Amino acid sequence: MTNVAPRAEHFIAGYEHSLDALHALAASVAAAPNWQEKYRQLMQAGKLLPDFGQIWQTEDTRVRGCESAAWLWHYHQEGKHYFLADSDARIVKGLIALLLAALNGHSGSEIAQFDAIQYFDSLGLGNQLSPSRTNGLYALVQRMQTLAKETP
Repeated sequence: MTNVAPRAEHFIAGYEHSLDALHALAASVAAAPNWQEKYRQLMQAGKLLPDFGQIWQTEDTRVRGCESAAWLWHYHQEGKHYFLADSDARIVKGLIALLLAALNGHSGSEIAQFDAIQYFDSLGLGNQLSPSRTNGLYALVQRMQTLAKETP
């Protein structure tokens, strides 16, 4: 990566190359028979996301409300929203990957209607996450919804 902010091609390339893998990840987490297997899947999921390093980790991209450090970048093109995200914690990166699977490439109205509680419950994660991790995820979802709403 260079010392510049993310550009359109970063978002589109990341979306096109990873969407199938992210959807497969969500399916494998949902199908995992127990928490240990779900946890293992989440740890592997973090590897699907590119490591942006400190160059892009700025205060204006940091998500407030996350116990672990997390950063979010947004791009909008032709009515669709694309996100890139990173975290310093592997399990959080895995959870972020699940959110990207659910929200990348969707319209603002679809993102506004996204129900994070229902989504994580459908994956069997609703009762498995600590309160601080849950709060951080919801902060990330709210930030994604806000960015999608603020962009025409």
